[in-house]
Amino acid sequence: MEFVTSADIVVIGGGITGTAVLRELSKYNLDCLLVEKEPDLAMGTTKANSAILHAGFDAPTGSLKALTNVRGNKLYHDLEKELDLDIKWTGSMVAATNEEEMQTLQELLQRGRANGVEGLKILTHDEVLREEPNLKTVLGALWAPTAGVCWPFGAAVAFAECAVQNGARVMRDCRVLGFIKEDGRIAGVETNRGVIKTRYVVNASGIYADEIARLAGDESFTINPRKGEYILFDKTACSSLVYGVVFPTPTKKSKGILICTTTHGNTFIGPNAQDLHEREDLAVTTEGMNEIMASARKLIPNLPMGASITEFAGLRAVSSTGDFIVGASGVAGFYNAAGMQSPGLTSAPAVAEILAGAIAEDSGAVKKADFKKDLPRKVSFCRMTRSQQAAVIEKNKLYGRVICRCETVTEAEIVEAIKGPCGARTVDGVKRRTRAGMGRCQGGFCGPRVTQIIARELNIPIPEVLKERADSHLFYEKNQADREEA
Repeated sequence: MEFVTSADIVVIGGGITGTAVLRELSKYNLDCLLVEKEPDLAMGTTKANSAILHAGFDAPTGSLKALTNVRGNKLYHDLEKELDLDIKWTGSMVAATNEEEMQTLQELLQRGRANGVEGLKILTHDEVLREEPNLKTVLGALWAPTAGVCWPFGAAVAFAECAVQNGARVMRDCRVLGFIKEDGRIAGVETNRGVIKTRYVVNASGIYADEIARLAGDESFTINPRKGEYILFDKTACSSLVYGVVFPTPTKKSKGILICTTTHGNTFIGPNAQDLHEREDLAVTTEGMNEIMASARKLIPNLPMGASITEFAGLRAVSSTGDFIVGASGVAGFYNAAGMQSPGLTSAPAVAEILAGAIAEDSGAVKKADFKKDLPRKVSFCRMTRSQQAAVIEKNKLYGRVICRCETVTEAEIVEAIKGPCGARTVDGVKRRTRAGMGRCQGGFCGPRVTQIIARELNIPIPEVLKERADSHLFYEKNQADREEA
């Protein structure tokens, strides 16, 4: 059999979990390869979620969710420095609006303490208002100081870049079609780009994790997609909303529709929770928007809806077990990181530790003496002082060309996003790395210019530039028939 390449380990899925696993594995003397079916990393749940680094009081005590949440939250403090991650340690509140909900806060307080969460306490109405002046309808709240918000896409890309820096590889546009087994053990991964020879596989494929597992012969779990819709507000709305993370009192189905800041100064409301059968349904609905607004108004009656700039939806991978599925399967060499719904973002580094440790033990791999844990710092032009901006423009004139006016993103930053490790290949890839197109006009001004820069830097015609996925062409070349019809 002819192999297109080989690796000791193949990680399937380029979201926050897969990239965290890849980085952790790259600490060992192993040849590691990540495959992602889309043109870019983090295009599933990681690109559309609440971006919260949870404290860890919600998950049942003793569950994998609880254990990895608390551990992952702590790990992010070191990772923030090493990988230059965009994190704001805002703390979080669970708001109660009646006495019954206040009793639920007491239950969450006790559970959180049992889970090992530090600093939890119940706030009175007046204490809540000192932190969040707009929560006038709130009776009290559970305060979790260890919570925060991050930029999930940036974290996933940083994990991947660090892994590549340490010898790992990433293959995009690489869809898994099946597996080759020898004597019941994984021996290869069949993809649309050829067969990859390997002895180990980590299945971190999000809402498709059960389908990938079945291809390998593991039918021990199923994944059901759960859609969550969001409304994002312009930065000007911050003073009318919240400065941190505010949850309603949770239900059995979800943590509820929250009001939350972002690391970039926007605020959002959402998500709702709609169980689906279709794994690609990312449509926002009138019913969903009404549900989100009605719920958020219980905490802040006067929502500044005129400042909303976009709506979007994401899918969460809900496992049939009710918990994360992490570790070796019944198929030798095949490991799962499945069912990574909330708090999957927070738990990812801890899940990566578990899997890398298990694979190292099974394979006999040892840690490298020269692992490079730190990434070079990226330039964020909009966050610089005037003198700092002048200094970088002096070194590179492209910093003096602002492409995205809403977010003050320069041509130099866009070029660096394209040329860097695991660089952007699409318009949305540039957007998520630099925020060009994420402002109030949502790319109306900078989109065509970003397209031109991508075409120039990748040396491809403009009709080949994609918005996001493989079939998302933005432009086409007129042929003779088109010109005659016009």
